[in-house]
Formats: sequence, structure tokens, C-alpha cells
Amino acid sequence: MRNSPMYIRTALLIALTFSLAGALAQKKIKLEPGSQKLSGFRKDGINYTVVTGNVKFTHKGTIFLCDSAVLVKKTNYIDAYGHVKILDGDSVTVIAKTLHYDGNTKIARLRQDVILTKLGQMHLYTNNLDYDRNTSVASYFNFGKIVDTTNVLTSQKGYFNTHTNFASFKTDVVGTNEDKTLRSDTLVYNTKTGIVYFVAPTEITDKDGNVFNYSEGVYNTKVKSSNLDKGIAETESYYLRGDHMILDDIRGRYIAQGNVYMLAKNDDIIITGQKAVMDKKTKVTKIFERPLLKMIDSKDTLYLTADTLVSIDSEEDINKRLLAYSNVKIFKTDLKGVCDSISYFVSDSIMFLYGKPALWSGENQMTADTIDMVIRNKSMNKIDLYPDAFVVTLDSAQYFNQIKGRSMEAFFKDDELSKVNVYGNGESIFFMRDEKTRKLIGMNKIICSDIILKFDDRKLTDASFLVKPEGDFIPPHELKESDTKLNGFTWRGGERPKKFELLANELKTQPKLEPQKEIEAVPIKLEKGINPEKRPLKERIKN
Repeated sequence: MRNSPMYIRTALLIALTFSLAGALAQKKIKLEPGSQKLSGFRKDGINYTVVTGNVKFTHKGTIFLCDSAVLVKKTNYIDAYGHVKILDGDSVTVIAKTLHYDGNTKIARLRQDVILTKLGQMHLYTNNLDYDRNTSVASYFNFGKIVDTTNVLTSQKGYFNTHTNFASFKTDVVGTNEDKTLRSDTLVYNTKTGIVYFVAPTEITDKDGNVFNYSEGVYNTKVKSSNLDKGIAETESYYLRGDHMILDDIRGRYIAQGNVYMLAKNDDIIITGQKAVMDKKTKVTKIFERPLLKMIDSKDTLYLTADTLVSIDSEEDINKRLLAYSNVKIFKTDLKGVCDSISYFVSDSIMFLYGKPALWSGENQMTADTIDMVIRNKSMNKIDLYPDAFVVTLDSAQYFNQIKGRSMEAFFKDDELSKVNVYGNGESIFFMRDEKTRKLIGMNKIICSDIILKFDDRKLTDASFLVKPEGDFIPPHELKESDTKLNGFTWRGGERPKKFELLANELKTQPKLEPQKEIEAVPIKLEKGINPEKRPLKERIKN
């Protein structure tokens, strides 16, 4: 009989009935004993249970506490009032003044002075919170605030997953900690890891007032490090942007990579490259990988390239500098140059050239051990050459006019060479030509103490030889090769930079500058001890 079909069907029916009863019991909200007062009423055919004093409900492992509540068993919901508290597992606690909880959907709607706490460390404050126990997502509207041990974040709308610890903020997002303030329309934050995910344009302002703008990336608030895409940084003195940026606030090191664009706000200087590293503490920024500097001028922009460019910022103008090394090239319409390294002092607009420097203005080549370029109103004003100063002017493919001395001053007018003063041990060679036929008629070699040379339209027009000049005229038929070169003569015209060579470093895609917002462990080659205030030239020759 036990194996008969009727017996088996009866047993299965009984088992199914008990199973459904158990499942239904699990779905129902249970009023736990201990309440101080219990009453009820019936309305529209539905029974309502009113409970006051030490009220406790349970539902699928979650505890609900309050001062008073109305339980509707038929629809499986409760309305709770006064000191409402939800204990969801061991990690989540929610308190509020009122609660509506639907046991069928497992959605709790909490209102007024709501505080959700995760593991006693993360707190969410709002007046309107909906908590879905199915998805572990708490959502708020009409403003909310999340506070943890590191950050405070506010927004008009937001979502927090108590299981994954991810919070999503929407509309008027503001985040603050001891180092930064950020603003965005949309932001994602993990309260466990302390990582902020930028998913929309975000502005960050640090405690020093520097501003950073990003569209994508992450910011680890615990280790104070960011890894960001399409970033713009703005300091008091600079705009800096790149396709990818890494910020390390603990060490104060920032790295920009890919199409780096840096603008010195007050000096109209633009520096581009493929990588930049900035030390926030020392205010030193290095730009390398095809760097290019542009000193912007509406008439004639100065271009400069090198293996590495360095910007040194300071609160004191006298300490602001730009450095360049090695393989330095300079280009302006009427001034080209090469050297090993450069130091440019922003406050007095003096550029020091070191390491076999050479400059060309028209057909005039200027060389010395050290060359100082004085810039006024973005135009070349004066060049000092010392020691062993040498000026060579190309006369023809065969002959070169030459002047040398202990030191020289070269003056410019409208960006063109106008006068050169030679001080000490002056020597010169000039090749004389017939004014009409331009045929060579001889060579003048003069030795004296000082020389004054005047130029017009890039050509030498007058020479004055001062203090006991001694001259020697050699006709063409007596000229020897050894006579045509002063000691130390070198023509370096093949090194003269061409504009296209420098512009090869220009960014392929020019970024649009928007007013939003690691120094490598490589020693910076500073200037070689030259005092920028020291003028080695004599003052006895008037300008």
C-alpha cells in the first residue's frame, strides 16, 4: 500500500503544503514579544495592529525597532514612528524618525533625520532614504551627505550599496577632505577603499588653491594619489594639461603625460612636450620628450628646444627661472642660437647661455664662453659676450670679417643688430671691396683696446677703433690663408637652427586652453654659478 500511487500523491501534497506554509511564514513580518502596549482596529475589511513601547519586528534576518508602529499582516507592511532603527546584519544600521516597510518588496522608506551607518565608520545623512534589501542599495533624494574617516561628500541625489561599498553621487556633488575640495555633476566613491572614480568633468581645488580638472580617472583618498585622464591643473602661475595625469599628494609629485601643454600665465610662455613632472614642494617642473618653449610675441615669437626644459616657480620673482639642457636651439626671425644649456631669469628677463654658445643675427655670428641675452618687452635688447668674445660676419664664400675681444656688448633695435662695443684686447679683420665693382682691394687688420661697430639692415656700416689702434693693410696678392683668420676663429654656420627643426617638437594636436584646473630622480643641472647682476663690461664707452 505504501507504494501505491494514491499514497505517494498524498505524501507529496502534505510535504508541499508544509513547505509553502514555511515559505509564507518567512515572508511575513513578525512582531517580537516585549512591546508595552498592543491594540488593533479594523478598517475596510483589513485588520491593523497598533504597537507602542519597545517595539521590535523581525523579517528575514533584519531587526526593526521603534517607539510605535502599525502592522498590517494582510498586506505585510509596517509604518514605524519615533527612534526608528533598522539592524541589517552585523554591519548596517539605519535610524530615522519614520519608516514605511513593505515586507513583500523588502523596500524600506525612511524619512526625517535619517542616518545609515556601515561598520560604525561610514555615515550617510539625509531626510529621504529608500533602502532596498534585495539589492542592498540605499538611495536618497533632495540632498544627502556621506561621511567616513577621510572624506565628506554631498549631492542632491545618491546611491550607496551596503554590500559592495560603492556610492554614486548625482547633481551638485561636493567632496571635501583635509587636502582637497572637489566638485562634479556625477561621482562614484568606494567607502571601503577610499577611491574616488571620476566619470564626468570634475574640478579639484587643493589647500594651496591649485585647481585640477579631469574627465576620467581615479583618486585614492587614503594614499592621496590620483591616476587621471584628460587633466588640467591650474596653479597661481601656470596652466598644465596632459592626456594622462598622475598626482601624488603625499610626496607632492605630479606627472603629466601625452601632449603636455604648460602656460606661464604672467609671462606669455608656452612649453609643450610629451611628459612633465612637477614637484609641488620645490615648485620645480621638468618637461621632456620633445619639449618646445614659445616666448609669445605678436611681432616675433622666440622658439627654444632642448632635451629637457625646467621651470622653477617661486613666491619671489627674483627666484623664478627657466632652465634648458642639453642640445639647446633658439629661433627668432633675426636671431638664431645654439648652446649646451640656458638659464632664464624671469624677473629681469635675462637669458644666460652656457657650453659653446653661438648666436646668429643676419650674417653675423657671435660666440663667447658665456652669452647673456637681455630681453625687454619681449624683444631682444642687448647681448653680453664674455670672455673670449668673437663676432664673425660672412663676407663671401671665401672671406669672413672678424672682431674679437675680452668682452662685448651687442645692442639691438627693432630686433635687429644695431651696435657692438668691444672691450679689451680688441682685434679685427675687415676685407675691403670696391664700392662699385665689389672687387676685393685688400684686408685691414687692426689691433687696439676697444672697438665700436655700427650696423644697419643687418650689415656693418661703421667701425671705430679706440685707444692706440695699430693697423696693417694687406693687398690681395700678398694675402696668405694664415692672415685671413684671427686666433680662435671658427665658422659654425652649419649649426644655425632652422625653424622647421624646432617646430618638429610641436604638438600634433594643439589643445584648447581652458581656465579650469614626480620630479624624476634626475639631478637638475643648474646654472654654473654666474651672478645675473654681475656685469663684466666696462662702462666708459657710452651707449
